[in-house]
Amino acid sequence: MAASFNPEEARVPRAVQMPTPPITKFKIGLCQLAVTADKERNIALARKAIEEAAQKGAQLVLLPEIWNSPYSNDSFPVYAEDIDAGSDSSPSTAMLSEVARLLKITIVGGSIPERCLDKLYNTCCVFGTDGKLKAKHRKIHLFDIDIPGKISFMESKTLTAGETPTIVDTEVGRIGIGICYDIQFQELAILYAARGAHLICYPGAFNMTTGPLHWELLQRARAADNQLYVATCSPARDAGAGYVAWGHSTLVGPFGEILATTEHEEATIISEIDYSQIELRRRVSK
Repeated sequence: MAASFNPEEARVPRAVQMPTPPITKFKIGLCQLAVTADKERNIALARKAIEEAAQKGAQLVLLPEIWNSPYSNDSFPVYAEDIDAGSDSSPSTAMLSEVARLLKITIVGGSIPERCLDKLYNTCCVFGTDGKLKAKHRKIHLFDIDIPGKISFMESKTLTAGETPTIVDTEVGRIGIGICYDIQFQELAILYAARGAHLICYPGAFNMTTGPLHWELLQRARAADNQLYVATCSPARDAGAGYVAWGHSTLVGPFGEILATTEHEEATIISEIDYSQIELRRRVSK
């Protein structure tokens, strides 16, 4: 006899009860960094920003997409690191691991170009308070765009798409990870909400065309639809770069409300996350 098919279960993954987070209230730091062609400078700047965020009370720090390298297909192979090979082969993640351990904070390390065998990925690493790598997310939805007279960029020329959603239990709650264009796909956020995420972090680098149109809209939609927190972090804007980032790193609450944001300059935002607001939001929706 053929098994019965429930289309609703196929559309939405089976939900799990949201776990009780280890902490209810804490501060998050969003480090909007100026990225240059000098990799060592980028690493030093990121470290300084993380340390300053921690000094201001941040227990979770989020970095931008591609913060150690210019955002270009020419740069990705040059700046790529073999994350799995260890510190000598990945100075960017070695720094994140060390700082997380020394400061006893959780770091969602934006993303860097990753080299694995003969492939390149756009990869986010999450480090716990002990400095250990807790999760690694490879960007699932590559950004290929061609708007005549506006912007043309094809990540797929050099990068390989990741295949696996990433949700990780940390010292500041259960976090789902997406990178930039991943935010466009509501199915990923639905999956994370169904798996009990308290927060979704999206390091991203929307551009001067898509940023004004969709950056804030998509963050608020993902947060309001799934009734959880959404944090994003962009590189600062460099008008002379080949790819110009929109900026506007933001924290959005479970009502879809903007809790903290910034403009396009280099900046670090410190804001509070209060997970009790998730339950309040969900009671209101019933």
